[in-house]
Amino acid sequence: MFEVSRKDYIAELRNKRHNGLIKIITGVRRSGKSYLLFTLYKRCLIEDGVDESQIISLALDDFKNRRYLDPEALYDYVTERIVNDGQYYILLDEIQLVEGFESVLNGFLHIPNADIYVTGSNSKFLSSDIITEFRGRGDEIRVYPFNFAEFYSVVGGDKWDAWGKYCRYGGMPQTLNMVTAKEKEAYLKGLFSQVYMTDIINRYKLRGQDEINALTNILSSSIGALTNPKRICDTFASERSLKISQPTVSRYLDYLEDSFLVSKAMRYDVKGRKYISTPTKYYFVDVGLRNARLNFRQQEETHLMENIVYNELLRRGFSVDVGVVEITRQNNNSNPVRKQLEVDFVANMGSRRYYIQSAFELATPDKVAQEKNSLLHIEDSFKKIIVQHTSMEPWHDDDGILHLGLMDFLLTSESLDW
Repeated sequence: MFEVSRKDYIAELRNKRHNGLIKIITGVRRSGKSYLLFTLYKRCLIEDGVDESQIISLALDDFKNRRYLDPEALYDYVTERIVNDGQYYILLDEIQLVEGFESVLNGFLHIPNADIYVTGSNSKFLSSDIITEFRGRGDEIRVYPFNFAEFYSVVGGDKWDAWGKYCRYGGMPQTLNMVTAKEKEAYLKGLFSQVYMTDIINRYKLRGQDEINALTNILSSSIGALTNPKRICDTFASERSLKISQPTVSRYLDYLEDSFLVSKAMRYDVKGRKYISTPTKYYFVDVGLRNARLNFRQQEETHLMENIVYNELLRRGFSVDVGVVEITRQNNNSNPVRKQLEVDFVANMGSRRYYIQSAFELATPDKVAQEKNSLLHIEDSFKKIIVQHTSMEPWHDDDGILHLGLMDFLLTSESLDW
């Protein structure tokens, strides 16, 4: 049995301790939320000097705790264990199983010496619920499947061999307990169809499953491609002989995003400093889940690398957009022609910004020039970076662009600041 420390999440939980808000641990199902809270963070509290009697933890999906699904019983259970003025920590798993859980949690907020942490599953506890129910009172900690550094800390060995496995099976924690490819593939396929899709269908009471399943397959086969509801509708009509309206497609995209399965990257006009509403890009929370959706048939490493780089930036706390740089050139008739160049990612956090290209191969001078072109037309002074699918020492070229090897980027959390 392996254990991953998830030190970044522990640090985040430590930083949010005693902030007067409900710490809400969210993320795609089976990504390790419960283990993070009940094992790793509880251990952290004890190591920080908290007496175990001051940690009130309850797994609400455990049959033996079924009586506490009643909100009054849960409230009484917790308050009866707060016996003095010392600091108490309330840890509740699968809080959405309690009917009217919002009122119970708001009640706990009125206990001055209580610090509250909860997890919730996606079928009844989505990102939209958090925004609606806990506006101003909740503090979300988004948990992702293992990133490559966490994955490699378990599998070890040759880094590129580990990369190949990660590109195929992703970072869902349970897969690391499995030995054979057959086991891993069956687990990921079942997780997608029997858990995630069933959650969405039941949650939104979808009568037919064909449309949402077809949409998910379309997104899976075109990760990182620009798209919008109209293009998806056209794909439905031309390739799948299905008629579906644009509002329905928009709604289904929201469902997938709310369930933490996919993330949407908006396009950002770097020079105009404004967002472009459409088209956008979608990436999967885990490439193994994406591959499972396509029965492991389509595994283009260049697109998988782009998805993994995107997820790594999110994991590090950046908000991530797709950059657009508009330039004007003269054509053969000396007339100005506008052209849009793309920056794979514009990563922002506070006052920090990075322009990042994900480059699978830079084998020729033309390819190098192509990857650098958009970066060279950005006039501000924020750092420009090309992450390359290779092993090399980080270096800056004559244009000030940082070239990073993929392993350095993924395995060194401060790599962007070299």
